[in-house]
Amino acid sequence: MKRVTRAGAALLSLAVLAGCGGGAGDDGDVTISYWLWDDNQKASYQACADAFTAANPGVKIEITQSAWTTYWQNLTTQLAAGEAPDVWTNQGSYYPQFVAAHQILDIQPYVDADKVDLTRYQGGLAELFTKDGERYGLPKDWDTMALVYNADHFGKQGIDPASLKDLTWNPADGGTFEQVIAKATVDANGRNGLDPAFDKSKVATYGYLPEWADGSQGQNGWGNLAASNGFTYLDTNPWGTSYKYDDPRLAQTIDWFKALIAKGYSPSFDKASTLSNDALLNAGKGAMTTSGSWMINSYLGDSAKVTFAYAPLPAGPQGRKTAINGLSDAIWAGTPHKDEAWKWVSFLASARCQDIVGANAVVFPAITSGADKALAAHQAKGRDVQVYVDAAAAPNGTFFLPITEHGNEISTIVQGAIQSAVLGQTDSASALKKANDQVNALFK
Repeated sequence: MKRVTRAGAALLSLAVLAGCGGGAGDDGDVTISYWLWDDNQKASYQACADAFTAANPGVKIEITQSAWTTYWQNLTTQLAAGEAPDVWTNQGSYYPQFVAAHQILDIQPYVDADKVDLTRYQGGLAELFTKDGERYGLPKDWDTMALVYNADHFGKQGIDPASLKDLTWNPADGGTFEQVIAKATVDANGRNGLDPAFDKSKVATYGYLPEWADGSQGQNGWGNLAASNGFTYLDTNPWGTSYKYDDPRLAQTIDWFKALIAKGYSPSFDKASTLSNDALLNAGKGAMTTSGSWMINSYLGDSAKVTFAYAPLPAGPQGRKTAINGLSDAIWAGTPHKDEAWKWVSFLASARCQDIVGANAVVFPAITSGADKALAAHQAKGRDVQVYVDAAAAPNGTFFLPITEHGNEISTIVQGAIQSAVLGQTDSASALKKANDQVNALFK
């Protein structure tokens, strides 16, 4: 899960970087440094830190938050320099490089000694951060995907919200999903995409905003539809070594997105705004997009300028599919305070902390009680986010994003290939076949 849109706005200063790596203070207390990237979550984890210190008065937690890109750049640099934080928030597409470099502590001995119940976490998440009998983290949250749309705009276009619960999709004609996209697309003269007089050269509101800066996973768009078309990323997950980006079903999915652009239902990639999709939807430039549950507060919070609502992803030829992903917390292998770092990580992965996080309704915690509190907190604010919870619980309705070595290289290769196809520089099948050959060569 490349969760770029979860990034906070604050940058990590050099002064803060100088303080990496916890230590013992003058009073004999141990300070554990903890890094995260989401500014929306900092307050929740500070509350966890306060509760933790109250129960462990000899251990203090120092939290540092920085924006997504800066976060990974600085973390990589600090790890290489041997001055890393004691604990950091980890993500599936990045952590394999830290495992390969032996920079993450294997916590399996601690898990065994403390008899941690791994069954309490959302199904499958606990095994995402394991390899060859070693464990590099415990689940802290999960996210799924859904459609988010401008409810006011849909109402003006006569689109019944009830009809969005059972949308269908296929790469040939787009199914009822494309019909809704077309109806939600409006030109400067007020004609929608189903009107024969629709002027695709003068679109005022696009029916669907795709995400093209999505690496090799397509979590925010093409990956979910491709999976519903029968596409799977690689031979085994996690830690597979043979990718399948040359699968014709993925090329068909990308071609459908290209067709939306050609029909004027989505903006062309070379003319797309530099603004994020949520900003474009707030500005009325788009009517609908695919969004992860970590973005709920952006769409339903006080800063939203229009009324948004959620609907399930459309069901494809192989049913409705959504990526499900989760984060964990990693312990630096070089920390001089391994036992204290483990206490903090195990607390982060406990019901005590995850209930605190859940009650603040920023993410859905990995433990059921925390996720229940998050849903209840949203409901108390009048927010209907049930679609994300239903997606996580649907039998055979979720898939995990790929976790392998060479994640950064793969992301660059695949994203470049897809973007070149969308720009019309090559056809999708040829671009993806070439990219797949390059990706699999990395494992030889």
